Amino acid sequence: MRQKRLTHRASYILVFNRAGELFIQKRTTTKDIYPGYYDVAAGGVVLAGETYEESAERELFEELGIVSGGIKFLFDHFYRDQDNSVWGRVFSCVHEGPFVLQKEEVEIGFFVGIKEVFQLAGKEPFTPDGLEILRKIAGN
Repeated sequence: MRQKRLTHRASYILVFNRAGELFIQKRTTTKDIYPGYYDVAAGGVVLAGETYEESAERELFEELGIVSGGIKFLFDHFYRDQDNSVWGRVFSCVHEGPFVLQKEEVEIGFFVGIKEVFQLAGKEPFTPDGLEILRKIAGN
């Protein structure tokens, strides 16, 4: 799918704590797209026969160990670049942790303020689709 740049569906879940900080994660270097990049959202490809909501709940559990994340729909989002073409549905949830990181996909993760995410993005690589979504949320 990605090798042929086929448009696919994906779920994006932004995980906030009660203080309003965003949980960001660093992708492992073995990921097929954006390896070693920071990501502002958990999520992934929606499987055949799966709804966006089912995908979001599955990805929260797989990547962060969150069971029934109490997700809230935010908006639908289309993203395309030279590597990726996605119809995405963006959700958020509130969770304090602790998290059980999926070692095959997530190297590290931590909470940070949204302003600090943009500062870090000036120094470190971030997934471009995730940053575009965060800019939309932050009004930047």
